[in-house]
Amino acid sequence: MTVRVAWACCALTSLLVVAAAVLATRNGVGPLGLGHLVFVAACALAGGLIGSRRPEHPVGRVLALGGLCFALMEACGQYAVLGLVTGPEPPLARTAAWPQTWLWVPANLSITLIPMIFPGGTLSSPGLRRLVRLTLAAAVPVMLLSALRPGENNQVGTGTGVVNPLGVAALAGPAPVAETAMTALMAVVFVVGGVDLVRRALRSSGVERRQIMWLAYAVGVEMLVVAARLAAGLTDAIPGRIWPATDTLWELGSATTALLPAAVCVAILRHRLFDIDLVVNRTLVYTLLSGCVSAGYVAVAGYLGAIFPSGDLSVSVLAAGLVALAFAPLRGRLQGWVNLLMYGERDDPYAALTRLGRRLENSGEPDGVLPGVARSVAEALRLPYAAVETSAGTRHAFGTPSGTRVRLPLTHNGERAGDLVLSPRPGESGFGPRDLRVLTDLARQVAIAAHAARLTADLRRSRERLVMAREEERRRLRRDLHDGLGPTLAALTMRAEAACDLVEDGPARRLLTEIVADAEAAVADVRTLVDGLRPPALDTLGLLGALRAHAVRQPPGLRVTVRAPDGLGPLPAATEVAAYRVAAEALANVRRHAGASQAWLRVEVSEGTLMLEVSDDGDGLRAGPSGPSGSSGTDGVGLASMRERALELGGTFAAEDRPGGGTLVRVTLPAREGGDHDDPGPAR
Repeated sequence: MTVRVAWACCALTSLLVVAAAVLATRNGVGPLGLGHLVFVAACALAGGLIGSRRPEHPVGRVLALGGLCFALMEACGQYAVLGLVTGPEPPLARTAAWPQTWLWVPANLSITLIPMIFPGGTLSSPGLRRLVRLTLAAAVPVMLLSALRPGENNQVGTGTGVVNPLGVAALAGPAPVAETAMTALMAVVFVVGGVDLVRRALRSSGVERRQIMWLAYAVGVEMLVVAARLAAGLTDAIPGRIWPATDTLWELGSATTALLPAAVCVAILRHRLFDIDLVVNRTLVYTLLSGCVSAGYVAVAGYLGAIFPSGDLSVSVLAAGLVALAFAPLRGRLQGWVNLLMYGERDDPYAALTRLGRRLENSGEPDGVLPGVARSVAEALRLPYAAVETSAGTRHAFGTPSGTRVRLPLTHNGERAGDLVLSPRPGESGFGPRDLRVLTDLARQVAIAAHAARLTADLRRSRERLVMAREEERRRLRRDLHDGLGPTLAALTMRAEAACDLVEDGPARRLLTEIVADAEAAVADVRTLVDGLRPPALDTLGLLGALRAHAVRQPPGLRVTVRAPDGLGPLPAATEVAAYRVAAEALANVRRHAGASQAWLRVEVSEGTLMLEVSDDGDGLRAGPSGPSGSSGTDGVGLASMRERALELGGTFAAEDRPGGGTLVRVTLPAREGGDHDDPGPAR
């Protein structure tokens, strides 16, 4: 659709609407009876705007076609009624009664298809395409049958006496059946399109979600109007009512359908210029307020009417005055409830701070503090995304980012602790003054939490360095004692023994014998000290060799399979000791408590991390006190020791049941000193 065609169709439809309104007025139709023409004019204008600015979009063509068909139907029908019923017959009056017999098919079908192609202009699945093809194929024969249906033209109105000038008597039976079937098919298409639109709305985000929200808003308003039509009948029984509520709402409700094409036009062309959330907020508030005021008026007027049966105007005035007294406080309360529903606790900073404080209290692990803070901020203000980025470069996020993110600095004692990164709510481009006031208060508490988390991370890294340095010093001491003091004492012992063999029995020989005994005791003490500083197998066989040797030494009833690469490369001394001790403790638990016949020991190094797994085919963790890891007694101590060895190096520990039965113990340790384990961790 080109720009000229779009505006020409809009102008033609508008002229037909004006002609229909003039003819209807001459036929005795009041102003309130022309409300449906507002919908037709809105379709024409929306089709023209979309067709001129987005010529490739099919929704513009569909709206333009629907508006033109509706306008032509109404104009022709009113002209036929004017000529054949209410006045002298003008030229072509009988012919004008014919287009209405079949134009209802394309007019209604065009509006029916909008939910399926909104907002992108394409069908979302092959099944919908087949349904649309079937509907379009069925529309052609139904239009032909309707165009030749004999008798009174129902589209003009029952009881008018206007008949189809081209009616064929033989089609008196098939035509109504086909029209009923087509109406049912279009209803099915409309419902299926609505369900598909809801499904896409739940799965979509960003621009598409805001577009669908505009249409959902218009549909919601129309549903409220329909509900008001049904409920307005209650006021008819009230004595002294001021206006005929039912009749007025019913006539005005036809005009509110114009919101549907208007919402479609805004969603496609200008959805970013208007805050749909603000529109929905105010609509909810005033809809609820109107309902409460109406219900209050009905209740008070009904009660006063029962007390004062005369039902004069004073009863209505008194009821209106009493309801007016409750208007202001009721509006404030409803506005607060709706704001809480849509914006969270931005109007109640104390509640938001309380939520944050409780989240901090319930964070048992230090690593869970900042993720809990991000979640608390997002939930308190109903934000789609919130993240705390620390000065160390880590990110703890909650939700999915969307739109332009807003970054607020976190400062504690004049020092930058990080940033609070937030995504505005869908439909909003930023945060208003109320949101910023709450976020400023929250940022102070978040900055304290970020600073505390950094201190905790610094303390943990300091402990890791101390453990690393301790084990490296132990390895150096063991090497010095084993390679230096040990051989020296052994050589002195041998010399003392040689000297003892050269002297005869006497005081000198007894003295040398004592020297030999003391030297041998010193060598044994040094050997015990060396073995206590570090497992000897680690220095003689390496970590892999030591683990394989330990696996071989298991009792005959337990078969241990070691899965490891050919080499692990140089590892920190603390990592080697921790891995060896954890593997030994885990295999001891398997041997003593699991009741397993087979175990697997897997070791690998990847991206600066050593991963060690010990699994078995035993009873599993849920076996109780006799289980492999145990939930009580000494078994719990074994788990605690393994966990402590892993955590003190900045690693991780996990013990869980295997899906196929048995237990899996998994430990990760830093594979290089001063590497990735010194950082707080990757961004999350």
